[in-house]
Amino acid sequence: MTWFYDPRASYEHNLAHGPFGEFAERPRPASRPDVQRMTPPSLTFLGQPVHRPFGIPAGPLVNARFCAAAFSHGFDLAVYKTVRTRAHDAHPFPNTLAVHVDGDLSPARGATLLADDDLDSATSISNSFGVPSRDPDDWQPDMARAVAAASDGQALIGSFQGTRPEWHRRDSEAAYIADHVTAARLTAATGAPILEMNLSCPNEGTGELLCFDTALVTRICVAVKDEVGDTPLVLKLAHFATDAQLHALLRATSDIVEGYAAINTIPATLVDRTGRQALSGHGRERAGVCGASIRWAGLDMVVRLARWRADAGADFAIVGVGGVMGADDAVRYATEGANAVMSATGAMINPGLGQDVRGVSWPISHGV
Repeated sequence: MTWFYDPRASYEHNLAHGPFGEFAERPRPASRPDVQRMTPPSLTFLGQPVHRPFGIPAGPLVNARFCAAAFSHGFDLAVYKTVRTRAHDAHPFPNTLAVHVDGDLSPARGATLLADDDLDSATSISNSFGVPSRDPDDWQPDMARAVAAASDGQALIGSFQGTRPEWHRRDSEAAYIADHVTAARLTAATGAPILEMNLSCPNEGTGELLCFDTALVTRICVAVKDEVGDTPLVLKLAHFATDAQLHALLRATSDIVEGYAAINTIPATLVDRTGRQALSGHGRERAGVCGASIRWAGLDMVVRLARWRADAGADFAIVGVGGVMGADDAVRYATEGANAVMSATGAMINPGLGQDVRGVSWPISHGV
């Protein structure tokens, strides 16, 4: 199996030489007559016309070449991998291992799982990159090329995050908010019609993800929206253990932002067959896990977000992410209330997934 992002190569190699496999080739003509006859886009997502509100989330689309390949293979939403206001190195190789999970992966912090390089049969994998980023002088023009690569009925989403300053500084919180604002401004300047703010990366410390700090997230959202104005802003969330914590965030931010994407990954302790740390490096005992084993958590968040939206009479978009391995999974997410659905692991395993989704009837969900 040749994935379009090669997990057996370093992040830097993928950035310089990818994409691979089918994404490096001209897509085959769609075999189904109904896909071949795809008419002008009849659906929308956050104001953008789309054939299907389906795509690939932040992660494997590391530059414009990857995004253009995703568009050409029928993924109508492509999220450019999360960027920062300054260059940031990736975690050491390897970053992606096969993770052996029996059934659903619980979010309990005690989970310890076997991880190895048996990627050919993997349906769940590690995601341990540490949110690498090039300097804005490099990624801004490249993201602009990714925006331009979208055809009619497709849209590029620019993902960004702030970088924490040294917390001993007296102005550390103000600097952290300001860095989010700068990242948002630089991303919006590329022409990306939708922005996504990453609040949930588990690879920079899994103890206190930003999305769980409602007060700070609210302050950041206000500042970012003041900067980007009417450009839609989506918040990328982790799985919330309690409704009380999730509802507090929604009450505070649903009138500020235009949507929520859930989930990112579920962190777990990863070991090799000898019981040793599977991913080398300090602080990498735990890593985010994505793929089929976290589908339950993504669906759970979509159901809870949709229920709160209905009860509150709110009007925000929901992006369902996690364990979407086939078109039937995408339809299930949409049926539960997602306005858009995305797949990373499933899309890497099956680069034809975008065309598969274009060939199914799409449920229409309430929301933006």
